[in-house]
Amino acid sequence: MADAAAELEEGGMVRTLKDLFAGAAGGVAQVLLGQPFDIVKVRLQTSTTYPNALAAAKSIYTNEGALAFYKGTLTPLIGIGACVSIQFGAFHQARRRFETYNTSKSPLNPGLSYAQYYASGAFAGIANSVISGPIEHVRIRLQTQPHGAGRLYNGPLDCVKKLSAHEGVLKGLYRGEAVTILREAQAYGVWFLTFEYLMNSDATRNKILRKEIPSWKIAFYGGLAGEALWLASYPFDVVKSKMQSDGFGKEMRYKSMSDCFRQTYRGEGLRGFWKGIAPTLLRAMPVSAGTFAVVEMTMRAIS
Repeated sequence: MADAAAELEEGGMVRTLKDLFAGAAGGVAQVLLGQPFDIVKVRLQTSTTYPNALAAAKSIYTNEGALAFYKGTLTPLIGIGACVSIQFGAFHQARRRFETYNTSKSPLNPGLSYAQYYASGAFAGIANSVISGPIEHVRIRLQTQPHGAGRLYNGPLDCVKKLSAHEGVLKGLYRGEAVTILREAQAYGVWFLTFEYLMNSDATRNKILRKEIPSWKIAFYGGLAGEALWLASYPFDVVKSKMQSDGFGKEMRYKSMSDCFRQTYRGEGLRGFWKGIAPTLLRAMPVSAGTFAVVEMTMRAIS
């Protein structure tokens, strides 16, 4: 009995490690595909200099060169790989817990409800926020700092050190963490819910197993899930970017998350919460498609 329990636990651990590995592979794909779009999005969210995404992209290329589109990439390349690994690992861990609970209540129907899929995704987002908050803060600081001699940070580590020097790690490096948690919970709840709904619907409609769904459909459904993610969570992301690019001390404009919401609404109206949505949605389709396709194909390869 003890051996069987140990074997089951080992099997669970192996599955979790596979989830983490596949997620890390998807995270690398996500960063390489999405970084140029992300810097344009951040510049639009945190500045009034650019009238639209095309103008922002053109200005970045003209004034800072092509490599500027990959400013601050080292941090997310390492960090987002870990983030996506955590997202998928936490999601599947929560999903398995729900399956165990459902089996105890209804052995013939252990599948998750869509509310449970959302809850699993929200749990993954909250777990992820612990590292995504400071990683994205550093990336935003590097993306929005002056170009050339006026730059403030000499790379990610210097940025972490200087941010932590402002009122400590929690108020410095972890600035904007409350709104990050809200964004991550909503975003990944919707992300995983949408993808699982589309995959399950396809399998049921065509009377096939999930593993038989072709890769192009996985990518397409992943892309649609990415669009849903941003439409459901974008206002939180705008407030997060504003707080994480704000000054310190006397130069601080936003005292809190609620203050940032209020000032954004007073100064820009509802439109202010959707600045930069066009390049974000343009980015979401290929990035999310690539993430889910790589994760799903990696899982099939190592299973």
